Amino acid sequence: MRWQTLYEARWIFAVLALLAVVGFFIHPWVALLFALLILYTFYFFRDPERAVPTDENVVVAAADGVIAGIEEIEEPEVVKATMKRVAIFLSVFDVHTNRAPVAGTVTYTERRVGKMLDARHPDASRLNECRTWAIAHGNTTVVVRQITGAIARRIVAWAQVGQSVARGERFGMIRFGSRTEVYLPLDAEILVKVGDRVQSGVSVIARLPSPALAGTPREH
Repeated sequence: MRWQTLYEARWIFAVLALLAVVGFFIHPWVALLFALLILYTFYFFRDPERAVPTDENVVVAAADGVIAGIEEIEEPEVVKATMKRVAIFLSVFDVHTNRAPVAGTVTYTERRVGKMLDARHPDASRLNECRTWAIAHGNTTVVVRQITGAIARRIVAWAQVGQSVARGERFGMIRFGSRTEVYLPLDAEILVKVGDRVQSGVSVIARLPSPALAGTPREH
């Protein structure tokens, strides 16, 4: 367990614990139900250490989950050009910590208020509440978008603009089922397909051309 991640669930634990105590006076089975919910919350907010690939050319998954879509599409917020988008759907059983897909410097982060459509809905990327990140990786900008879903209601940001991040370093999380998208340059080689299951910070989803590495911070 990682305390920073568990801290994000402090109010959930407090409410469930209170309900478990109240439930005990109603019936022990009611208390047991809330005790199981507390155990599930510990499970959901798990944040295991990961062995991050050391190859400086690779892009790792920014989230745990299933590859829900791969396409060339306009990135409208940061780069404002056509990029390759790799979308990952996170179920309520996946680790929800997000990790940097490449090493670099955070140059942009902005929250957008929006709807709470199911994260698998085709319009979720365009209409749902989200937070967009840009990481300068040498001469390349990689964009990550954290998107809420029908259950997810809170996006947590741990990194800040100007901060250097290593590949696989935690930069935030989304509470409960959601979607994370990684936008890559058109010359990136995509190494996954729709339906593949990936782990954040571990699974290689793409490879960038070597010139993009100029000026990239070392891993740490």
